[in-house]
Amino acid sequence: MLYGQGAGGVPTASAVMGDLVDAAVKRLAGHQPYVSMVPARELVPRAYVIPPSELRCAWYINMDVRDQPGVLAAVAHVFGDNGVSIRSMEQVGLGSEARLIFVTHEAREGDIDKTLEELHGLGAVENIGGILRVFGEGQTR
Repeated sequence: MLYGQGAGGVPTASAVMGDLVDAAVKRLAGHQPYVSMVPARELVPRAYVIPPSELRCAWYINMDVRDQPGVLAAVAHVFGDNGVSIRSMEQVGLGSEARLIFVTHEAREGDIDKTLEELHGLGAVENIGGILRVFGEGQTR
């Protein structure tokens, strides 16, 4: 994933698509790609790649669970055991089931992966429906 400041929105998408089409047309016409004589590390000395498991951000996670005593505590315990702090939680009743909706504080993707794996193993968790990264101000990676 690459991210950072930019124009954003439709103008950026249009410019990127235009550049890709232009490059494809030139390549089909036999043109050689432009190669800079300046090494990339000198152009962008602070660029780095981190493993996905080290990505840190907040997370939105929703799941359907059995609506019975102790389920919320068991689910929250799994989050805590994996070092994932819950920022907010909402529960919506759905008959014999309930939907739990969590937003976490910033957490490592590797910790979220472990949390989700353990949640899948809980008998009371019927389905994990949505998992989204939540990026906001103050987050650097």
